[in-house]
Amino acid sequence: MTEDSDVAFMREALALAREAAAIGEVPVGALVVSQGRAIGRGFNAPIASHDPSAHAEMQALRAAGKALGNYRLPGCELYVTLEPCAMCVGAMLHARIARLVYGAADPKTGACGSVIDLFSEPRLNHHATATAGVMAEECGALLREFFAGKRAKV
Repeated sequence: MTEDSDVAFMREALALAREAAAIGEVPVGALVVSQGRAIGRGFNAPIASHDPSAHAEMQALRAAGKALGNYRLPGCELYVTLEPCAMCVGAMLHARIARLVYGAADPKTGACGSVIDLFSEPRLNHHATATAGVMAEECGALLREFFAGKRAKV
């Protein structure tokens, strides 16, 4: 993909993150892209769905699997506004995602280099490339505004 398409897809992920914020969820959005076309979209919904695995990435991976009729997503890219956690990276590796693109780093639970880097673990049987920092400021600002609003209500 090109830098322009990375930004365009990240803008779509940000729109999904805003949907999460609108329902009171942490504003993270994700989409899976195959051959330049979005085939799976998701945003954080663990609170609304009473499901700890309902992260944006998991929602997008599930939708993409249904769209392709396969749990494997070789050649696909996943765009997400926040660096994924270990659960989500694990699911990406099982799905055989080829490339991850994320916006803001997550210094508390990021599994792509901030806390740990599962993509570089040589003992795992699949590896993907990761591109960090695409629209990082916009992605981070959305999260900061969301949490500032939560703190102001306390």
